[in-house]
Amino acid sequence: VHLVESGGGLVQPGGSLRLSCAASGLRTSIYNMGWSRLAPGKQRELVARVSSSGAPIYADSVKGRFTISRDSTKNTVSLQMNSLKPEDTAVYTCDVRDIMGGFFEGPGTQVTVSS
Repeated sequence: VHLVESGGGLVQPGGSLRLSCAASGLRTSIYNMGWSRLAPGKQRELVARVSSSGAPIYADSVKGRFTISRDSTKNTVSLQMNSLKPEDTAVYTCDVRDIMGGFFEGPGTQVTVSS
């Protein structure tokens, strides 16, 4: 299974970025897809996750600012990030869980929010 993330970069506070992730090589159907992040000196945090059977879930810290969307036909997931804050600076990682319980992660993409 191969996950490729794109869309990270440097943005000023209040700005927006859109992260995308494409999964390939899966042998079974996907159960859910999501994004987590890891900032220096902090624990890894689930940012958002979406499955085919329920509403998306978000970390309290990003509710109202981030939107996750998934294209099941293409095995892709995106994260639209608006009103970015310096505390959103982190390495963002895409992950996939298939219906057999397999869990896969991408290499991550850096998001830096700074003036």
